[in-house]
Amino acid sequence: MAIKLPKSLLWISGPTVEALLKFYDYPHPKKTGEIIEGYDKGHALRTAKMCAAVARNLGHDEKVVCNYQIACLLHDLGRAGLDEKLFGKIWSWASAHEIPTRPLEWREKYPETEYGKETEAFWDMYCSQLQEIGVKNTDWAKEQIEMRLGYARRFNKQIKNIKPKLKKLGIEWSDWMEKVILYYYYPEKMDNAPDWTRKFGEILVACEQLEAYSNRTRGKDYYNRGNESFIQAFDYLESLKKKRLISGSVLSALRNLIADGLFDDILKDARNGNISKEELNYLRSINTEDYVCLS
Repeated sequence: MAIKLPKSLLWISGPTVEALLKFYDYPHPKKTGEIIEGYDKGHALRTAKMCAAVARNLGHDEKVVCNYQIACLLHDLGRAGLDEKLFGKIWSWASAHEIPTRPLEWREKYPETEYGKETEAFWDMYCSQLQEIGVKNTDWAKEQIEMRLGYARRFNKQIKNIKPKLKKLGIEWSDWMEKVILYYYYPEKMDNAPDWTRKFGEILVACEQLEAYSNRTRGKDYYNRGNESFIQAFDYLESLKKKRLISGSVLSALRNLIADGLFDDILKDARNGNISKEELNYLRSINTEDYVCLS
């Protein structure tokens, strides 16, 4: 029997969604009274919708899925205050120079780095080159670095600040929610966790990366990306499967829901409404052996 999913793909109320996304807003560090509006709100909402749908499709309990969707809505909270110009400058430069942008990858390349000190190691190693491209030696610049290489530290700081507000919303923050959120950057934190918790982490990685690869605004602003490709997105997801960061069951469930058209509106929204007929045909064929070839 097929599991019925809500049309909105939301398991929590609209006012609660709005309140949670408001936590992405961040006081400007230099301009008193000014707020930096959360950059990743749309990304977080689209990701959370897909995640909960995949989790429910895989048979997870509706009440647990509700809490899971709350975690997914807050999965980028560690990037509250993101300065898109500065963040983009730093990480576009890092990518162009093949410098690791995730803690796990950093430690693989630089195993001598003390665990949790990847941000400091990055700055010590590359500060002179960054200053040459106009990145000043400021705490604000280092925060932009921490948003990727020190994500756990920055996320924990943000979640600690909002826990009293979450309680007022009737939300009890649990350790498993943090593990799920940090899984992409810190898969080792999932060691010895229950299978269902790891599965939730895998779903978040798969859906979040699919949205990120489809996100035209984000791609332009801080990835220096000229266009988006569903083929590239699924190639990346396949690479994560080979690395055992996501499982075949999660990827299959995601593909099936995409092939059924459940996420068309979400992906169109990520693309600012621009999906060609050829790309839609590709999405319809995503769970078959032979994919539709895009020119």
